[in-house]
Amino acid sequence: MSDGPKILIVDDEPNIRDLLTTSLRFAGFAVRAVGNGAQAISAVLEEEPDLIILDVMLPDMNGFGVTKRLRSSGYTSPILFLTAKDDTEDKITGLTVGGDDYVTKPFSLDEIVARIKAILRRTMNEDEDAIIRTGELTMDQDTHEVTIGDTAIELSPTEFKLLRYLMLNPNRVLSKAQILDHVWEYDFNGDAGIVESYISYLRRKLDQFSAEPIIQTKRGFGYMLKASKA
Repeated sequence: MSDGPKILIVDDEPNIRDLLTTSLRFAGFAVRAVGNGAQAISAVLEEEPDLIILDVMLPDMNGFGVTKRLRSSGYTSPILFLTAKDDTEDKITGLTVGGDDYVTKPFSLDEIVARIKAILRRTMNEDEDAIIRTGELTMDQDTHEVTIGDTAIELSPTEFKLLRYLMLNPNRVLSKAQILDHVWEYDFNGDAGIVESYISYLRRKLDQFSAEPIIQTKRGFGYMLKASKA
């Protein structure tokens, strides 16, 4: 098991639990997943996680009730609510009972990982992790600023998420399926050609400031961000 921060996933949908577990372990977290509120409370007592991803709609008690019980018992680590409800009142309730953030389904796996890391940086004083440096590229995950050398690069939100995923996996070939799972929503059913389009957008913006192509195509396999020395 990873020795990274401990994450507890609480969701009654097995496919969501499995998807999040795989993605978060890949990102370096130690993950445990349970399916209801009672199991969540027991898991917190057994080994206090550094962060909880908590679905609001659970079969035995809702996420707000779980949060109230955990906070009243002295648990102070962050809680990230996960729900299909895009409702302002629910969001206010979640934050009022002691939640730290709120993500609405469907979500992108890359966004979940980024949100977790941002919360943990605030609570564990790991500000240095906000900056990713790969070759000539520098990315600030908090301000969403990207530079290549001394030049600032303007990116759309999706371009930023795609570049971030590539920068976190330098010199590693990533398939279209992996990129779709981590950058687009987990249940995205559109044309996989969207990956090619956004890779092309990124290349147009990056390559004009670099002596050689930064994103390479490995035909039949996927794409790789080449992390050469600046």
